Amino acid sequence: MSSLSLAVRDSSTMLRRNLLHARRYPSLTLNLLLTPVMLLLLFVYVFGGVMSAGIGDGGADRSEYIAYLVPGILMLTIGGTTIGSAVSVSNDMTEGIIARFRTMAIHRGSVLIGHVVGSVLQCVMSVLLVGAVAVAIGFRSVDATAVEWLLAVGLLALVSLALTWIAVGMGLSSPNAEAASNNAMPLMVLPLISSAFVPVEAMPGWFQPIAEYQPFTPAIETLRGLLLGTEIGHNGWLAVAWCLGLALLGYLWSTSLFGRDPR
Repeated sequence: MSSLSLAVRDSSTMLRRNLLHARRYPSLTLNLLLTPVMLLLLFVYVFGGVMSAGIGDGGADRSEYIAYLVPGILMLTIGGTTIGSAVSVSNDMTEGIIARFRTMAIHRGSVLIGHVVGSVLQCVMSVLLVGAVAVAIGFRSVDATAVEWLLAVGLLALVSLALTWIAVGMGLSSPNAEAASNNAMPLMVLPLISSAFVPVEAMPGWFQPIAEYQPFTPAIETLRGLLLGTEIGHNGWLAVAWCLGLALLGYLWSTSLFGRDPR
């Protein structure tokens, strides 16, 4: 069997393994999904009137704020879902299964590939579930064309891939699952201090650079522009650059850590 065929076969096996784990132990995924859903409902039904008046033309129109809020919530969903990847990788590294894999005739990179592909698929499913909740409470994207929808899906997948590789590195560098969960928490915190809930220009002057110069704000603004027809500007290129840079960094970091002797 060629090296490529071996890699594809073993990666597919590891992918099935990770998806089976996610199906058998859904509590972690459900807990991580609960946060974006609760934030969505909280900001729409509790703060929606005030927030829409503050960022709009003075009228308390919740439908406008839902449209503004949902792209940020979808990015927050991806960040939260990838925390589960860090925990899963840490569990594999500390429970001895990796040492067992090293003694078997399997492709060395298939373990990480299985985790990454499985996490991206879970991110996509999580985004669909949160998106369904958003549609149920009134979110509509009537101005987006088929091409813009395709680009939006591609952006969400690219963000998922980049954050997953970072999460895998965090899981590999953590001594246990609890530490992995804590180390990966910035993946959920950063969207909270981005333009997900209010525009950057509405924030205090000293806080604006924190919200602007981070990966989530250009990704959110790009997704918002694709779904709602607002201006994207330079945010599209910034979002792609952030994603490619983080994916490369996470890949190099993860493969370097995985190549070391198991703990």
